[in-house]
Amino acid sequence: MKGGTPPAWMREQERSHLGALRFMVWLSLTLGRPFGRLVLRGIALYFVLFSPRARRHGEAYLARALQRKPTWMDGYRHVMSFASTVHDRVYLLNDRFDLFDIEFVGQEAVHEALQRQSGALLLGAHLGSFEVLRAMAHTHAHAPVAMMMYEDNARKINAILHAINPAAHQDVVALGHPDSMLKARDRLDAGCLVGLLADRSLANDSTAECMFLGEPARFPMGPWRMAAMLRRPVFFMAGLYLGGNRYRLHFELIADFSTVERADREAAIAQAMQAYADRLGGFCRQTPYNWFNFFDFWQRT
Repeated sequence: MKGGTPPAWMREQERSHLGALRFMVWLSLTLGRPFGRLVLRGIALYFVLFSPRARRHGEAYLARALQRKPTWMDGYRHVMSFASTVHDRVYLLNDRFDLFDIEFVGQEAVHEALQRQSGALLLGAHLGSFEVLRAMAHTHAHAPVAMMMYEDNARKINAILHAINPAAHQDVVALGHPDSMLKARDRLDAGCLVGLLADRSLANDSTAECMFLGEPARFPMGPWRMAAMLRRPVFFMAGLYLGGNRYRLHFELIADFSTVERADREAAIAQAMQAYADRLGGFCRQTPYNWFNFFDFWQRT
């Protein structure tokens, strides 16, 4: 599906301000994570009370994930989970891994894939925290990680990184440029893990319909076409937030394009996309407050 209208997630207004972020960083690092969490509760409550559109779209998602009508408290828990993962970036980007209890699931499969071939793709979603991946690099050091993201988002992420920790560095490959895939290939050939969030698209992205949480939904095809052309294994990656200081970093192989012939590529892409939607839906049901899409994902309203 193609068109000139920006998708809903791009039309949502940004609510973060770097000045406020710097103050929150200073507060959190000076007074500690427990005090920062107290402030966060007030911020989450403000968002729930004064962002009716985001609240309505969040409830539409929660109704599917919870398979019941969500309550006001469900909406608050959803926003608070999002706020908590954003707040934890302050500590993760300052390498304070000692503050967290992080469980690793499936990292051995990633290590085995890297032994067979240089580089692998990690396709995640706006599910939990991608920054917790830094913990695996710190603890296990399997491979460096590069992120692919839209250029506007990359600019915002770099500004946020600088506000949180001026010394922090993230290897970012901007999407949407003629040489984007070449840069991704170079990272993979160098043995990097290349991460990409595959649950949102730009206005001119091709999309395909998959069943997701019991209803048809459209997902971008670009990440999967790239994986097929680069002939790399693809892992679903999720840094699930389990409450308090607990996270579970989960990896699962959902496609391997290294042996797929050109004639079979489209069928393999369709199968991989549905496997991705199934896995994302499964985690949304298991940890419903972890998927942070506060817009009209199904484009029904």
